[in-house]
Amino acid sequence: MNYTWANPKASDDLESYQLKPVSWVVSKTASFNMTDYKKNDVIVVNGKGDIRFDFGRTNAGWLEFEADDLKDSIAMSISEYNQPAIVNNGAVHRFKTLAPVKHGQTYRLELNPELYEGVRFGWIHVLSHQQRWHIKNLRLVCQVKPTNYQGSFSCSDPELTRIWYTGAYTVKLNLLKNYFGAILIERQDRFSWTGDAYVAQAASMVAFGNYDFVKTNIDYTSKLDNGIASYALYWVLSLIDYVNYTGDVEFAKKYIDNACKKLDRAYEHFGKAPNLEFFGWDERLGAGFENANITESQYAYSMVSIRTWLEYGRLMKQIGRLDLATKYIDYAIQKIAEERNKNNWQSNYGLHASADAVNTGLTTSVENGVFYKSNFTDRVNRVSYSPFNEYFIIGAMAKMQKYTDAVSAIKDVWGGQLKYGGTTFFEVYRPSWNAILGKNDAVPNNQCTYTSLTHPWSAGVVKWLSEEILGIKPLDLGFKTFEIVPHLADTINAVSGSTPTLKGTISASFNVKSGRATVTIPDGTMATRVAIPLGGNSVKSLYLNGRLIWEGKGSNNRSQNDIKVNDGYLNIMGLAPGKYEYKMVYNSFVKRKPMVNLPWNYAINAFKQDSLTAGKWRDKYGREGFTLFNSVESGKTLQKLPAYVSSVVLRNEAKVHTNLPGDDRVLTDTMGFVGGFGAAVTQDPIPLLETMTMDIQVKDDKVHQLALYFLDWDKSGRRSELEIFDAKTLKLLAPVQMVKQYQAGKYLVFNYSGSIRIRINQVRGPNAALSGVFFDKFK
Repeated sequence: MNYTWANPKASDDLESYQLKPVSWVVSKTASFNMTDYKKNDVIVVNGKGDIRFDFGRTNAGWLEFEADDLKDSIAMSISEYNQPAIVNNGAVHRFKTLAPVKHGQTYRLELNPELYEGVRFGWIHVLSHQQRWHIKNLRLVCQVKPTNYQGSFSCSDPELTRIWYTGAYTVKLNLLKNYFGAILIERQDRFSWTGDAYVAQAASMVAFGNYDFVKTNIDYTSKLDNGIASYALYWVLSLIDYVNYTGDVEFAKKYIDNACKKLDRAYEHFGKAPNLEFFGWDERLGAGFENANITESQYAYSMVSIRTWLEYGRLMKQIGRLDLATKYIDYAIQKIAEERNKNNWQSNYGLHASADAVNTGLTTSVENGVFYKSNFTDRVNRVSYSPFNEYFIIGAMAKMQKYTDAVSAIKDVWGGQLKYGGTTFFEVYRPSWNAILGKNDAVPNNQCTYTSLTHPWSAGVVKWLSEEILGIKPLDLGFKTFEIVPHLADTINAVSGSTPTLKGTISASFNVKSGRATVTIPDGTMATRVAIPLGGNSVKSLYLNGRLIWEGKGSNNRSQNDIKVNDGYLNIMGLAPGKYEYKMVYNSFVKRKPMVNLPWNYAINAFKQDSLTAGKWRDKYGREGFTLFNSVESGKTLQKLPAYVSSVVLRNEAKVHTNLPGDDRVLTDTMGFVGGFGAAVTQDPIPLLETMTMDIQVKDDKVHQLALYFLDWDKSGRRSELEIFDAKTLKLLAPVQMVKQYQAGKYLVFNYSGSIRIRINQVRGPNAALSGVFFDKFK
């Protein structure tokens, strides 16, 4: 963070740096002599085995070392987590383990033509041994776009500070030579995703002030939408963000025709359920590409359309295009009115559609109250599976003035990733992963294919923290005028930071404990309002640079109209360029509250794993019904459903049937005979099919028991993860469950009520395998 490049520009090529590991683990101590490694970078190899190196944080790089006496057979691996990485088909190398390429005395792991991958951990595997040899100067060679941290953020909650910098670092790693990248790990989708770029660019502007490169990327993506309807609108929002922050009116004018075509297409789509292609990985948004056109996604897309028309109309008004301003503002007002005229329109909106509705800025406080009560008070289900979508959720919380809830959600989503051991932010994440994973363990794969742990679409929280907690926001284009209104929620005592602008850096710090505040306003700008937070304290007087300027009822040097106390702030209006140091004297002091989180309220909390019963289920499970997948033959399932179950439907599964004679792990049939082994499995490594779902439609609302049987029949180290949803609302009903070490067969047993969807995801091994489902009375 503290490294500074001299005058970095968008046209700069990538530069490189080298890292040494911060720690390592050897599989066979006798095989490796590490005595002199710290002193002279030499490892003596005496036999077969593996060394895992931890470089301390994820980087965009490749692994290499030098050796002049290597005779053994070796391989090398890299990963973002603590096992050698594996990805989907389509990647140049889906297994991130390969024999190195020799360049003179340098041995380099080359997994794709660009060389770099997302690397936190690296391995050297000695596969055969002939004679002693030496590993010298092992290093991670990393690439980086020259970019300086011009913005900053710090607050009394160190976790939030770390979240800001981790998000910024995630974006920085994905700054490529000519455009913003979307992913470090090479899994065949390494290019600029236009919607992803919206939040990455937003974070980049407040963290780095690299406006020329943001402009370059908006140019680069101007004709791209990745076939995704909402991504075209996110491009327009990116353009608006850029012009708001820079004042680059000519750039806005250049892209009027382009933006209007995107906005007019959204108007044509409105109310017609267009093909969205994708809206987010969350189950409630259709689980990515699986079913993107579901009602919730359509509502959300409509609200994003309204928001974009309104914000673009306001931009056009600022640059003098009153015709376009009137057109698009009218579109927004017209369509939100149409939604309001629909019966129970708010009750139809789930979390994501509600968030996008609030983010239009057109909802009333009464409407916001309905949305909040319906969708934002459940700690479990106000979290989206995609940190990308969570950015819009915390944005809505800010507009509803629910800052304490927003901070809690941020700590659950982004703070949870840090607790897992992440040094960058992920493509998808559930807070309950931390209960089933060890530090830096391999994470679940799912509908987004093999999960990326360095994904800049997750970085929107950086801009949110700068604009909402620190409170620096432009009012006129290019920060000609701006405001600083920090929101410290109920628990934050102090915040400080800066936002880079083309006119100079705006900085501010506020401490409700000491009553001190400092503000720096660059030339060519004006702060129309600086709101000093009082934290519930009663203020007696205000000093500027040691001089008394205000006392409760009057002022020595400023009129009372310039300084007002209301809504928990001491508001100072109309500050010209300069540096201001304030000190408040309180009549009374109120201690800040500790963070009190809502409970994790899961409908299903109790689970049992049975590794003893194996294939002999008849006297223990399935008294009311069962399904034995592909047990008769491939595609032919043995099934007897209870009267209260109308159907059991699998999607995206592959079918497995094989003979395992005399194997007591295989489920017996209804007569107790062992037939062929059958299972439904995920379709790894086909992209997007590392997951399958099972919908169980139930006719009543009573509580019943369900047992799922998993068998790793060929002992391939399968590790599988389960999510359970309400089949109607698609809300998460339970903490994520892990089933592992099921070579001898294992049942996962729990109680449920109503229709449910179970999503089964691969974590490690060739796929996830489910052999049977057993229905019983509630126990």
